[in-house]
Amino acid sequence: MPWSANRAERHWAKRFWLDALAWQGTVTPLVMPRVLLFGLYGLLVGLVHEVLDWRALGSGPVQFTAAFLALLLVLRTNGGYERWWEARKLWGGIVNQSRNLAIAGLAYGPRDTEWRERFVRWTAAFSHVARRSLRGERELSELLPLLRDPDAVDRLARAQHMPSFVAQILAGLLREAVEHGEMDRVAFLAVDRERVQLIDHVGGCERILRTPLPQVHTTKLRRFIVLYLMALPIAVVGTWWFPGLVTILVAYPLLAIDQIAVELENPFSPRNLSHLPLGAICDTIQGNLLALLAAEAVLPVSRDWDSATRFSQPQHTDG
Repeated sequence: MPWSANRAERHWAKRFWLDALAWQGTVTPLVMPRVLLFGLYGLLVGLVHEVLDWRALGSGPVQFTAAFLALLLVLRTNGGYERWWEARKLWGGIVNQSRNLAIAGLAYGPRDTEWRERFVRWTAAFSHVARRSLRGERELSELLPLLRDPDAVDRLARAQHMPSFVAQILAGLLREAVEHGEMDRVAFLAVDRERVQLIDHVGGCERILRTPLPQVHTTKLRRFIVLYLMALPIAVVGTWWFPGLVTILVAYPLLAIDQIAVELENPFSPRNLSHLPLGAICDTIQGNLLALLAAEAVLPVSRDWDSATRFSQPQHTDG
């Protein structure tokens, strides 16, 4: 145990420096041009001060304004993180409901092998379609080996709302099972409830996608940032290089936090940093659901109570 703890401590110590010095996958490359621009402006102010030699304002107004600006940045960043975390919880719901729907369909649905395979594969397709829909994509190459029906994939790609198309297919399969007397209506209501919740989760994701943070808040905040960084070097003039250095050191965290909020605002787009790993989530769902089919092929689960319990009861023999 002590050896494992020491190795974990070394790992996190190393990870600290890797994160602190990371360049790829961070907001630093995105904000650095603006940081350098403000630094050049601060340097210019310092050079002009060498000629005009005005009296510095002092740190009082700067500190008061910085506290107010930090509060606005915290509110904006919290708003972006709440969107990211809500999207993650909704996709966690999609994972759970996909599993529940497939398990319930296999437990209470028809024993027909073709129906069961179609139901599970269309359930697995829902997450892929939801991911593509949230990203505004229509290319569904991953569904061709999953559904094994190019015509269905083509019709799905042309649907106005692809997740609803998949949900309709699943509803049709459930209705077919009920109409043929292979699923009782009580079980149907339980299974269909899982299908409905999948659409509810996608609707929550679409609400996040189509309702961005208020533009008026973003505009005013960035205006305050620009005004603050333009006034900062005038207030802290000293030697000719000092305003430029201070402006760079202050501009970097301010602009970086603002950019972090932008990256968190849309958690579905792969163009944004720290977007949700929807591809990996969808692959996990598909793997779990197809594993249910594979397990059923090896060891079928009987719906006959007598058959299911016959092997668990003790066998009585004469003598």
